Amino acid sequence: MTRDERLLKIGVMKDVKFLAFSSAGPNREFTKSTREQPFWDEHAAFIDQLVDAGFILMGGPLVDDACLPQGALLIVNAENENEVREKLKDDPWFTHGILKLESVKRWQIFIDVRK
Repeated sequence: MTRDERLLKIGVMKDVKFLAFSSAGPNREFTKSTREQPFWDEHAAFIDQLVDAGFILMGGPLVDDACLPQGALLIVNAENENEVREKLKDDPWFTHGILKLESVKRWQIFIDVRK
């Protein structure tokens, strides 16, 4: 059993999620909105599958003052960083250079108005 699995079992990491930060990739078209980007339909279908599986909890584009996409943020349910990277690696936007996964950070939730 890994350290993370032990902490989850005893409830220490009950409210720990991961944040996946992406930046615009080399093939991002900065004059187009999120849904106008190449491979939008394939990306949306991929993300929908991860939402349906309970992996992605929230997410969306990081936008500039003109509301044009500059990257993205996902809040995900995972055991560890490797799981996050493994599940996201086949996203068509990553494989086609629309987005680039920059970092995955462990996030412990202290405040949640939904509770």
